[in-house]
Amino acid sequence: MTQALRLQSFQRRRPARWPWVLVAFCLICLVIKLTLILMGPATSDAWLHFWGFRPDAVMTLLGKHDPRDWLDADLAGLVTALFMHADWLHLAGNLAYLWVFGIAVERAVGHIRFALLFLLLGGLANLYVAWRLDGSDLLVIGASGGVSAIIGVYLGLFPGRRMGLWIPLGLYLQFARVPALLVIGSWFTLQLLYSVFGPMSETVAWPAHVAGFLLGVMAALLLRLFPRSLQLESRDD
Repeated sequence: MTQALRLQSFQRRRPARWPWVLVAFCLICLVIKLTLILMGPATSDAWLHFWGFRPDAVMTLLGKHDPRDWLDADLAGLVTALFMHADWLHLAGNLAYLWVFGIAVERAVGHIRFALLFLLLGGLANLYVAWRLDGSDLLVIGASGGVSAIIGVYLGLFPGRRMGLWIPLGLYLQFARVPALLVIGSWFTLQLLYSVFGPMSETVAWPAHVAGFLLGVMAALLLRLFPRSLQLESRDD
């Protein structure tokens, strides 16, 4: 038996990790959204501005020469903004994508690395948005950068997987196994088009999707250099 086959056999014998970090992140987003509703419009708007970030404030802070001046809430907003959402549709969309792709990623990389991938890469995606919109006082919130990073990690770790989808055919729904590369490739193409040609809404920054996804793919390629630390089962989703 070759080394690759032995490694695959060992990975399949290991019990699947329960994705408790993914569950915790989803619950945090839900609790925060419910809390904002209970606060009322005025207070919730103030909290959104406190925990979110504005590109002009971030870039002004990073323009200071002394790194000690960077320890400010404006910079922390690059990460805390990942848990803030303006409306239920925004939240539901992000959590749906995070759940679909996050389970396999957390089981593959482990709990700590999953948390770091979401928070660190999501924060870097938001930093790219701040750099691209330098001078704008637009409020940016949402988990899109972190979710897109997890999608990128998924593609980098499981490029050959197939995903089960219900495809509408007239009045009927047909279940089919579709290559993950096709599904994610189509999604990324839309994000790229929106990023280049689409408008920037009040709370959604399309460039964060593109940046997060590319960062996720690169992180996955680095993780693949250490296959013994991963659980890469060959099953489809």
